[in-house]
Amino acid sequence: MSSDKEEKPKKKKKGGMLMKLLIPVVLIAVSGGGVYGLVVAGVIGGGHDKEVKEDNNPKLVRKGEEDPYAPKKEGEKEGEGGAAEVEGEGGSEYKTSYFTFSDEFTSNLKESDALVQVAIACSTRRDGRVLMWLKKHELAIRSAMLNVLADTPEEDIGSLAGKEKLQKRLTQAINQVLTKEEGFGGVDEVYFKSFLVQ
Repeated sequence: MSSDKEEKPKKKKKGGMLMKLLIPVVLIAVSGGGVYGLVVAGVIGGGHDKEVKEDNNPKLVRKGEEDPYAPKKEGEKEGEGGAAEVEGEGGSEYKTSYFTFSDEFTSNLKESDALVQVAIACSTRRDGRVLMWLKKHELAIRSAMLNVLADTPEEDIGSLAGKEKLQKRLTQAINQVLTKEEGFGGVDEVYFKSFLVQ
């Protein structure tokens, strides 16, 4: 008698060829993903030596939070290039700090005999470093702002829309100086405390 093994014909497995093709692909994908994961984790490729660069830019300050960089207000009279913080209950969740430039700005206008004289302040919702930078670089900022004023046609400042456009250009000028000098701008808006055209 023959054994049971000999009598039964062997059945062919379905999809055998497909499995032979898929197994190497799956193995490559899994091992490649594993290597990639180890590289990302820093185990392979020396990633453990690389330092993650910390964001040292001025941070937004929430209402009620203490600003570790808030400027000291000793012996400073109002309107002498000082800073003020405002913390209301409504509106933005962030504190607003204001900086007033110490002197007025006087400039001729583009292609005109007219002069403009303005007192300017600006605001930030960032920590006190922005206020310190404004004071530190006030000379360079004043120069940039005077250039913007001198490049403004008289007809532009005759309308509310023209003045708003000028405010945006002045904000950009301040942030460009701060970015060049400190690597970060941080000024949100510019305000006119007085505005006189002669």
